[in-house]
Amino acid sequence: MMEITPEIIERLEKLNEKYAALGQDLTSYLDGLLYADSVKYWEYIQVDTLLSLQKPKTSFPDEVIFIVYHQITELYFKLTLQEFEQLGAQTSVEKSFFIERVNRINRYFEALIKSFEIMVTGMDKEQFLKFRMSLLPASGFQSAQYRFIEIYSTDFINLVHKDKRESMKESKSVKEMYEYIYWKEGATEAGSGKKTLTLEQFELRYQEAFIDLGQKCIHTNLWQVYKRLPLADQKDDKVINVLRQNDVNVNINWPLAHYKSAVRYLERSNDDIAATGGTNWQKYLPPRFQKRIFYPELWSPSEKEEWGKSWVIDAVG
Repeated sequence: MMEITPEIIERLEKLNEKYAALGQDLTSYLDGLLYADSVKYWEYIQVDTLLSLQKPKTSFPDEVIFIVYHQITELYFKLTLQEFEQLGAQTSVEKSFFIERVNRINRYFEALIKSFEIMVTGMDKEQFLKFRMSLLPASGFQSAQYRFIEIYSTDFINLVHKDKRESMKESKSVKEMYEYIYWKEGATEAGSGKKTLTLEQFELRYQEAFIDLGQKCIHTNLWQVYKRLPLADQKDDKVINVLRQNDVNVNINWPLAHYKSAVRYLERSNDDIAATGGTNWQKYLPPRFQKRIFYPELWSPSEKEEWGKSWVIDAVG
């Protein structure tokens, strides 16, 4: 028979204090623990449910790769958003907390960037060009979580199309700035300039949520959290470097990974194949066209001018 040690007695007393403070009876909770079944990995992780979430539209085997990778991406985005929410909730920010949480965000994106070769070289091109036609008008452009990440990262003006930023700088209205948000250009028909069905559906589903989040993040986006740090911490190289790395990860390396994939599957010698949602990937993905920078104050004029070129990545290290 197991000995009831002082350590066990101490823990029981602490549990009793915990549940008494809640007006609860410890004995009832111990009974629940006694009768509860043991936790099993496959139940806790919901493995059967997880593996049932892939619903291909065709019989091409490589479509499963396409689905699974995008699902993995959305799960990493969920983890990223959790970090932004924790950061935004801090009224008094400690440097160590800030660095650790931004590093977490960086690790999530770096894992996705490194693994994107699965999309670039891991699918049969002929299968992709066939099964993609069954996905119309859906597009990775429609990842709302990615848009949430952008809104959580920076002042909303930095998401406005580069040609409109200067004229919109004095605007106090997120709703007004949203009309010129950069990503709309990426979901216009390359020929006519009209909104694609992809964009129309996306805005119908999420536009209100984007504007609401933009309003919520006026004082709680990552840049504003950074500005709540003591001035000495704001100038700390470790703090600056994690933000610069975040900028490079999200606004250079991630879109360039997608561009590399688009070139492999959609570029032809005579004319380019349209993306699944009709998005203008040739102008939308390359960072040098968008000049989207979350933290422009942390970059020199020359770095901003050369944004998207490989030496910028080297400079961060």
